[in-house]
Amino acid sequence: MLEQVRAELKQQFLERDEVVDGLLIALLCRQHVLLLGPPGTAKSQLVRALADRLEGARTFEWLLTKFTTPEELFGPVDLPALEAGRYDRLIDRKLPTAEVAFLDEVFKANSAILNALLTLMNERTFHQGSGPLSVPLETLVAASNELPDEEALEALYDRFLLRFRVEYLNGDARFLELLRLPEPTAPETVINREQLSVWRREVDAVEVPEPVLRDVLEIRNRLAAEGVQPSDRRFKSALRVLRGAARLEGRSTVEPADLAWLRHVLWSDPEDVPKVETALDGVASGFEDEARRLMGQAREVYGYATRAWGDTGSQARAALEAHTKLVDLSKRLQQLAAQAESRGRDSSSLSALADEVDRMQANLLGAKN
Repeated sequence: MLEQVRAELKQQFLERDEVVDGLLIALLCRQHVLLLGPPGTAKSQLVRALADRLEGARTFEWLLTKFTTPEELFGPVDLPALEAGRYDRLIDRKLPTAEVAFLDEVFKANSAILNALLTLMNERTFHQGSGPLSVPLETLVAASNELPDEEALEALYDRFLLRFRVEYLNGDARFLELLRLPEPTAPETVINREQLSVWRREVDAVEVPEPVLRDVLEIRNRLAAEGVQPSDRRFKSALRVLRGAARLEGRSTVEPADLAWLRHVLWSDPEDVPKVETALDGVASGFEDEARRLMGQAREVYGYATRAWGDTGSQARAALEAHTKLVDLSKRLQQLAAQAESRGRDSSSLSALADEVDRMQANLLGAKN
C-alpha cells in the first residue's frame, strides 16, 4: 500500500520524486518538512494530495503574512471561558486539531504566533488557559520563498528536519508532459490509521548498523573541517530519517545508500549544500578514491620495473625493488577492502585491485627468475 501511494504521487507530480519520498518519510517519522521555492511549484498541492491519502485526516492550511493573528491559526478566544477566568481558544478546525498542516510563507510568523507554533511542532502540545492540550499533528509542511533572516526565527527553522528546494520544471518536454496530465481525481489508495501505526512500529524496529553510525561520524567530522556544524540533536534526529528511508524501500536495516538523505537534513545555509554533498560523496566513495590512488602507484612502479634496461643486473634490482613496493601496496588494498566490508560496503572491486597487484608481483618474480 505504501508503495502504491508513493507511485501515485510521483505520477501526479513531475520532477518531485525526492520531495514525495521526503513527505512520506516525514509522515512515517512524525517529522516536519520545509519546501523552499517560488510560487506555483505545486508545494501546497503536494501536501493536499498526501493528506487526501490519509483516511479521515483532519487538515489545516494557511498563508501567513506579517498581519496574521494568533486567532487565525489557533482559533478565537472562548468568551464564556474568559468570563469564567480561563484564557481558552475555540480550536475546532484550527491548527491544534490538524493531523496534516500546511503553512505557506511560514517565516512571516510574528512573535505572537512563534512560541505557540514551536511548542506545537516540537512537543505536540498547545497551551490553553485551562492547561496543556495534546495535539494530533502527524506532520507539518511549510513553504517559503526565502530563508529567515531574523534570529528570532532560527528556532522555528530548526524544527524542520527535512528541507527541500523546489524549482520549476526543467525543460520543454517536462513542461508539455505537465500540460497533458489529466486533472487529479479521488485517490485510488488510502491509508488508514491502523496501517500507519504498523509502519511506524516497523520504522522503530529498523536497525542502524555500527558501520553506518561510523559513516555518520565521519560525515560530521568532514563537515566540521569545512566549518559546517549541525547540532548533535539534528544528527540524532537524522537517524530517524534514515530508518524511515530504509522502511520506504521495504528494508529492515539502514544501508550506506540511505545516507544520501542527509543532504536534505544537514544544511542550514544554502551555501553549505555543496559542502554537505561533498562530505557525503567523500564518505560514499572514499574507499574507491583511495584504491584508485594506490592502484596508480602500483602501475607506475610496475611500469618502471618492466621498462627496457641495459643489462640483466639492473633489470633484477629494479624488479626486486618494485616487488617490495607492490607487496606493501597489495597489503594496503587488502586492508582497504576489509575496512569497506566492515562498513557494509561492497568490497569486491577493491579485492579485485589487490589481486591485480598480486599478478604484477608474480610477473616480476617470473621475469627475475
